[in-house]
Amino acid sequence: MTTSNPANSAAAKPHLDLAIRHAAEGRRDEAVAAYRLALEADRSIATMFDLARLLDRIGEDDEAIDLYEEICYSPTPPVNALINLSVLYEDLGELARAERCLRRVLELYPTNPRARMYVKDVCAVETMSYDANAAQQLARRNAVLDTPITDFELSARARNCLKKVEIRTLGDLLRVTEAELMGFKNFGETSISEIKAMLNSRGLRLGQGLEGGFEESYRREYLETLRATVAPELLEIPINSLELTIRARKAIQLLEVRTLGDLVCRTEAELMGIKNFGSTSLDEIKAQLAAHGLALRVLE
Repeated sequence: MTTSNPANSAAAKPHLDLAIRHAAEGRRDEAVAAYRLALEADRSIATMFDLARLLDRIGEDDEAIDLYEEICYSPTPPVNALINLSVLYEDLGELARAERCLRRVLELYPTNPRARMYVKDVCAVETMSYDANAAQQLARRNAVLDTPITDFELSARARNCLKKVEIRTLGDLLRVTEAELMGFKNFGETSISEIKAMLNSRGLRLGQGLEGGFEESYRREYLETLRATVAPELLEIPINSLELTIRARKAIQLLEVRTLGDLVCRTEAELMGIKNFGSTSLDEIKAQLAAHGLALRVLE
């Protein structure tokens, strides 16, 4: 930035006077032209600020931002320049840059009321934007996962096998493993190979939905829904207090199930996928849950 001196100021004054007169008369284009001539003679902060403010008013945001940014490079920039620049950044959706401008105001002037108010607004918008993006991503993911199995090219045998074990959507299918499917009656290698080929053609695989915390998040959501209809203390009953055989107890310990709440978030498919876990153990667990008015989760 050029340092102003008396000679430059004198050369710029006629143009500044003309710019002020044009602006007062509402002749904004002529005022902008005069301000630009004044800046050629003397690139002062005051002139840049007046021109940036006028450009902002007439919608010439790019040039206004360039001028405000140049002003704000100074060690102690005008508060209004920083605040106006933050507003322009916010309008462009550049929320992080807007917040940095306001934080700088607060570093220089911690009690500035406008900066304190605006930074709260910017942070709120950032949170809202994040939530909106997250919601859109979740909606897109759910739309894919909710695709019915009947929409895919599978044999009648494979579809019937999936239907019998309550697997009705793509999301349901991604939350079971090959071992779990093999544990079901009538589920042979031919049907599983067919299902795996269908998933592979879409860049998917069995058990994928169990990775990256996906299934854990799903169970938490299910448990929160359940708390609205089931007494919380019932869900906190330890598994060790149930009358289970050693085989059944050891099997569910492999799933890190500690309470009834943990257990009811599981499905028959998950339990049957455990090594050496048979229908006898499954019936035993279902009976214990039924005695407490509960049941294993059913894939809807």
